[in-house]
Amino acid sequence: METPFVQSLISGYHWQLSLITAVAIVAITMVMRSIGVMLVPAFRESSKLNKQTFKEKMQRPSYAENQAWNRKWGAIFWVTIFAAIMPFCLTAEVQSPLRIARDIVIILLVYDFFYYLVHRFVFHDCGWFRGPLIWVHAVHHRQHNPCRGDSSFIHPLEVAGGLGLYIGTIFGLSFLLGNFSVPTIIITWIAFSEINQHNHDLWTTNKFPFKYLNTMSVMHHNHHAHFTGGNFATISLLYDWLFGTLDYGAGYGNVVHAKPKAAARGD
Repeated sequence: METPFVQSLISGYHWQLSLITAVAIVAITMVMRSIGVMLVPAFRESSKLNKQTFKEKMQRPSYAENQAWNRKWGAIFWVTIFAAIMPFCLTAEVQSPLRIARDIVIILLVYDFFYYLVHRFVFHDCGWFRGPLIWVHAVHHRQHNPCRGDSSFIHPLEVAGGLGLYIGTIFGLSFLLGNFSVPTIIITWIAFSEINQHNHDLWTTNKFPFKYLNTMSVMHHNHHAHFTGGNFATISLLYDWLFGTLDYGAGYGNVVHAKPKAAARGD
């Protein structure tokens, strides 16, 4: 006989909504990328440059092995998230555009705040916790001048940590704000994923309306150029600005380094 607790779990488990969300994220992402590359010269140029650089890097056995390893683990984490966690965070209730916009902003701001803290104090040696998982993040920092594909050149533990932090943010906030609509999760997931990947882009366009995209790419490349670099947030530079860790290429605060020489493409 089912207990009230089990009945509550079953009634709150919306696997259909989770499946719709997962399929929509994949489909919309593919359509957006295809349209962007087809219609926008800046995206087309960037896509060509990044694909060629990634292809060159994949010739290295150790690089290809890491990418294959993370594709496998990424798929496992995806299934776990959308089968075991996301179904408890979704609702079929129709929500207003204002509610959806509010939830999107809150999710991304809260996620980026905790990502900033983890990235700065757990994955880097910033003087407080001495970077206990610096050895994990060091895998990602082997790429000093990353391309888009390098967003997934990371240790599997970091894959789990990044996705876990994102879904943990959603799960935690669902208790405070109520369950989220399918469009809310689709938009935040695509934003969280695409922004992170763009930060690693080799990007060459620095004119309106792409100046901010150029800034985000340049700032993250400054972060990669030195393991002591700043720019720890991923969604925006807000928390780096608030906490004084903006790094324009010469370090931040008391952490100073010579401005890096231009790295060879694909390093």
